[in-house]
Parts: sequence; structure tokens; C-alpha cells
Amino acid sequence: MALLSTSMFAQDKTTVRANSSDISDNLDLRAIASIFGDASNLEDFENKINDPKAQISNLDLNNDNYVDYLRVIESVEGNAHLIIIQSVLEKDTYQDVATIEVEKDRNNNIQVQVVGNVYMYGENYIYEPNYIHTPVIYTSFWAQNYRPYYSNWYWNYYPNYYYAWNPFPIFRYRNHIELYINFGHSYHYANHRSCHTAYGMYYGRRSYAYETRHPNSSFFHRNHGYSNRHELNNNRPTTHVRPRNEIASNNPRNSVNPRPNTPRENASPRTSTTPRGNGPREATTPRNNNSNNFEPRTNSPRGNSPKATSSPRGQSQPKSSTPRSSSNGRNGR
Repeated sequence: MALLSTSMFAQDKTTVRANSSDISDNLDLRAIASIFGDASNLEDFENKINDPKAQISNLDLNNDNYVDYLRVIESVEGNAHLIIIQSVLEKDTYQDVATIEVEKDRNNNIQVQVVGNVYMYGENYIYEPNYIHTPVIYTSFWAQNYRPYYSNWYWNYYPNYYYAWNPFPIFRYRNHIELYINFGHSYHYANHRSCHTAYGMYYGRRSYAYETRHPNSSFFHRNHGYSNRHELNNNRPTTHVRPRNEIASNNPRNSVNPRPNTPRENASPRTSTTPRGNGPREATTPRNNNSNNFEPRTNSPRGNSPKATSSPRGQSQPKSSTPRSSSNGRNGR
């Protein structure tokens, strides 16, 4: 994108601006770390990162002009927890976005690292949050008989609170996301993993549909000469941009209380070949999540059934004019 110049504003500030956007610009891992530290459990964490009112993510990996739903799955081994955040691209199709790796040592010291997916963020793009208070989420992690969290949600089957929204322009997302980073905590960049057990668990759990479809669009191919997003940020030019309270916010799709700002003018109808239909779906059992691009999990999945109050998307402006048939069920999952 072209450099922005807004020197006419008296309260301008200097900030980093890229000449062009990158996939990694669309999800700030500091915001992920912040919300993790403020969540009560992993279900609450998943709800918060998909809240249409907050719009934490700006990722649209399947290019349907709607931000992807981010599902959360967990694996546990000993005192180590591996939490994987995945974009839901279509039926049985996922792409890892980031991991949260948590380990407690023999002295009860807890190490947390939020690690960006290598394809999206480059090698060793890691934030270590330092929470001002011990996160509530820790109280359940090492409880007796703890069961790893496994999201009940999948393509075209989402919680009642959720509806899709259009992506922000990148410069606007950068201003917007600052509102959702709790700067009472601190976030230190690290270039190596310290949660070794969690790291070892990950390679049996990966999903990489987007990487498979776009093998020549990795961070290395997109940004020659830079090893990861941290190096890229440090070498981007700077310019003056408006304070975030002067930047209009995004207008989400089908919101009950739409934001008063002007909606995106360049939003276009969804053209995905696999639409998210608005037809009703059976919600009696969660999916087994068997997928050609998803390697077997090492832990038993959650046995919880989907929430009784859940319902498919049924907004007045569906994403697709061809609803999916509800008579086929979800056999084979």
C-alpha cells in the first residue's frame, strides 16, 4: 500500500508503515497473548478471539472477503500444554496460524510463548508475555482429571454470538488492534523456543491446507532477505499516521447494532467455490475432524457435544445464495 501522509493533523505520531501488506499483518500475536492472559479458560479464549465486536483477527486466507473463524484445539503431555489456533477455511480444511505453548517446571515456574506459524510469520517469531497477575486460566490447566480442550465448531457451524465480518484495510487494522492489547502486561520478543515438550508435540498435530495450496507464498518467498516478521518490521519505513481515534472502524456484516462509521466501499460479494451456506444443520454431535491435511492428534479429543444453544448462521444477508443441504449430515467425520 502507498505510504500514508497525514501531516495536516496536529496529533500525528510516527509509526511503522509497510509499502505493501503481508499475511502476517492480519493477526497481531500480542493481542492473542493478551487475550489468553485475560481468559478464564480455553473456551472463553476461543470466544474472545472470534468476537465480532472486537474483531481481533483480520485473516481471510480463503479469499472470500470474510474474516476466517479461528478454532482452538489443545494437546497435553505432562506439565506441558500445546494450544493450536487454526483458521477454518472450508469443510474439513484448516490452516495453523499460531500456537501457545505453556510449560510448568519442577519449581512450578510457568513459561508461556506465543509462536507464529513459520509459513505466515517466518522462523522463530515468538512473543513471551509477562502477565502482571497470574492468569485465571492456569488454575484449570494442572487440575486433576483435566481434559484437553477441543473446539466443537467448524465450517458453517458456529456459536450463536458469532457472525462474519469483512476484513479491515491493513493500516486500519493496525490502529484498531492496539485497543485490544492489554499493556498492563508486557510482551517480549524471543528468537528461540523454551517450551521444549510442547514443541515436540506440535509436529504430530499440524494442519497446513493453505501452505499446501500456495507453496510459493511462504514468508521466505514473500519477504526475501528477512527471516521473520520481527526483522521485517524493524526494516520497514516510517511515516506519520493519524491517531487511532481518528481512524474509522470496520462495519461488520449483519451486526444487530451496526457501527455508525462508513462501511467498506470495496467489499465484494463472496465468491468462494465452497460457500458457507445458510441452511440449517444438525447440531447434535461435534465433528471428528478427520481431514486429509490434519495429522492424528496424540490425545483423546473432548467428548463434549456442541452447545445446546448453538445455531448455524442464519443472517438476513447470507454469504451464499446456494444453501448447503442439511439432509446429508456430517457423515464420515
